[in-house]
Amino acid sequence: MENAIRPYVPEPAIRRLPWYLACVSRLRAQGVEYVSSTAISKQLNVDASQIAKDLSYLNIKGKTRIGYEVSHLERELDDFLGFTRSHRAVMIGVGSLGRALISDSGLARYGLDIVAGFDTDPAVVGTEVAGVPVYDIAELPERRASLMAEIAVIAVPVEYAAEVAEQSVAAGIKALWNFTPFHIKTSPDITIQNTSLYANLALMYNRMNTR
Repeated sequence: MENAIRPYVPEPAIRRLPWYLACVSRLRAQGVEYVSSTAISKQLNVDASQIAKDLSYLNIKGKTRIGYEVSHLERELDDFLGFTRSHRAVMIGVGSLGRALISDSGLARYGLDIVAGFDTDPAVVGTEVAGVPVYDIAELPERRASLMAEIAVIAVPVEYAAEVAEQSVAAGIKALWNFTPFHIKTSPDITIQNTSLYANLALMYNRMNTR
C-alpha cells in the first residue's frame, strides 16, 4: 500500500479500523485463516455492513462464503494505520503520566518511538525513564533535529499546555498528541490529536448516571 495512492477514508471509519486490527490479530494468533464481517461484527458490536464498507475504503474485499484472509487483512490494516512504520516522538512533561507513556512498550508496537523526554523539574532532568533520556525543556529547539522527532506527546499541567505547544511547533514539531484538558489550537499545518482523559471520564460518569 505504501507505493499506491493513499485512499481517502472518513475519520469515523479510521477510528474503527484499530478495533478491526485488534480483532484479526487475535484471530491470527489463534490460527484462524479466514473471517467474515459477520464474525467480526459479533465480537465488536459493529454492524457487519459497516465493517465491509469501512474495509472497502482500503480496497479490501472478502471472498464469497469465505470472508477475509486474516493475515492479509492484518497486514493491510497495520500498513494503512501507520503501525508498521516508526514515528519518532518526544515526551513533553515527565510526570506520572509521561513516565507511564514512555514505559509503555505497547506504543512501540503501534509505531510510536518516544526517543526523549523534556521537563522543567531539576529532579527529573538528567535522568532516564526506561532507557529514554530526559532533558530540560529549554533544550528542545537544539535537540529536536538531532533526535529526528516530528511528534510531541504533551502531558504537562493544563496551565502550561498552550506554552508547550508553541515551544514544540517553534522547535520544528509537526504533530501534537495532547493529553491535557486544554484544547490546543495552532497553525493549520500542525496535526493535533487532543486526547482528554478527563473528558472521557466525564462521559463515562454521565452515561452511568443516566442508566
